[in-house]
Amino acid sequence: MKQQFENYTQEDFKVWETLFERQVENLQDKSCQEYLECLRELNPVLNSANIPRFEELNNVLFKKTGWTIEVVPGLIPVGDFFELLSQKKFCSSTWLRSMAQLDYLEEPDMFHDIFGHIPLFMNKEYGDFAQQMGRIGVQFKNSEDVLLELQRLYWFTIEFGLLKTTETKIYGAGIISSFSETNIVYESETEILPFNLDEIINADFRNDTIQTKYFLLESFDQLYEALNKYEERLMSLACL
Repeated sequence: MKQQFENYTQEDFKVWETLFERQVENLQDKSCQEYLECLRELNPVLNSANIPRFEELNNVLFKKTGWTIEVVPGLIPVGDFFELLSQKKFCSSTWLRSMAQLDYLEEPDMFHDIFGHIPLFMNKEYGDFAQQMGRIGVQFKNSEDVLLELQRLYWFTIEFGLLKTTETKIYGAGIISSFSETNIVYESETEILPFNLDEIINADFRNDTIQTKYFLLESFDQLYEALNKYEERLMSLACL
């Protein structure tokens, strides 16, 4: 599949501009610096002035870290998703929400996929983490239990992770791309738990509502170390 740029409507362009400008302003004191730095680096090909052309984004992204965007029609089977991650390909749809859906959307659209996810793939260590998760998914593709654990780890890190600096900051794409959720994270009733691998891989999640529970990293190094330990555990069990 390819991005059919000529099919975008005037409403699509307005939706992209509105979402981008509003969320960039909203994220300045909420997002982790790694995300903001990557977003600035991508500014020539990822900005509010126009819907991004995937070909241009891919040129910059591949040159920096070897990642590319893989166009998909929507949600795909989890096994296929992890296989693409293992190949340094991140899935993205090409459709955009309507003006009536600006604040929250259950199914990921292009704004979520591109604005929320792609900038951090300019960060090599972050990309390596995602690729390693994909490789584990491929290696254990016949284990429903492992695939479910990986989905949970992906959900509470890449999609909805928080990072502790001097303050609590956002790095999860599901929050970064959502105006409503970006602000809800900082409300007093939100449950923010210390990052714990065992708790995460056993935690249920819902994809049809705003989250009520998040896990807070001490640093990105903690994320990478946790995945290494998880892989070592799986390999040792596989040898029994």
